[in-house]
Amino acid sequence: MNMENIHQVLSSFERALVAVDRVAAEKILAEYGPGFDPVNFVDTVIVQTLDNIGNAWAKGDVSLSQVYMSGKICESLVNSIMPSGGMKRIEHPPMAIAVLEDMHMLGKRIVYSVLKSKGYDIIDYSSMKTGELVGRVIRDGIRILLLSVLMLPSALHIKEVRKRLDNAGHEVKIIVGGAPFNFDAELWRETGADAMGRSASQAVEIINRLYERPQ
Repeated sequence: MNMENIHQVLSSFERALVAVDRVAAEKILAEYGPGFDPVNFVDTVIVQTLDNIGNAWAKGDVSLSQVYMSGKICESLVNSIMPSGGMKRIEHPPMAIAVLEDMHMLGKRIVYSVLKSKGYDIIDYSSMKTGELVGRVIRDGIRILLLSVLMLPSALHIKEVRKRLDNAGHEVKIIVGGAPFNFDAELWRETGADAMGRSASQAVEIINRLYERPQ
């Protein structure tokens, strides 16, 4: 698919989401989705469109309810197009993903679905408070922890997660993602994270790099 077609898909998909037209969004997926593999469609179309809508909200061009409903529609679409699991399981240290001090699940759901489709065995902690998360990570022996946040206050809690895990002597690689880290390129370092990813595909690359696994 060439760039002109991609721009057309993005424009049509954004109009459907802003209009809260689930049927139109599903038709676009049915028409253009087969031209991508599922991960590329998520990164190239769904994530990019939601970023555009988020920017439009920041400018006052769309309402918060439109942003929320766009996310809900995309959650359903992601669940429908992502395979449930890879055919070949990948050996890796115990891994988990969570939304920290937040209730916005779409980013986590996308990364979780992509990792599962690639063959990673990952525990979904859903949404957790700091203390609860630290306890689960230690109890489950997690060595790779992916954290998703939407708001800056939630991102700042990651520093406390790192502190408590370090104090407990529990070694874990923390990979973070979400809007606050896209706005501030150095924020992930300030929280004590080991890496930051802007997309589900980058999350896979980061995990492979941290454990020196071939791409």
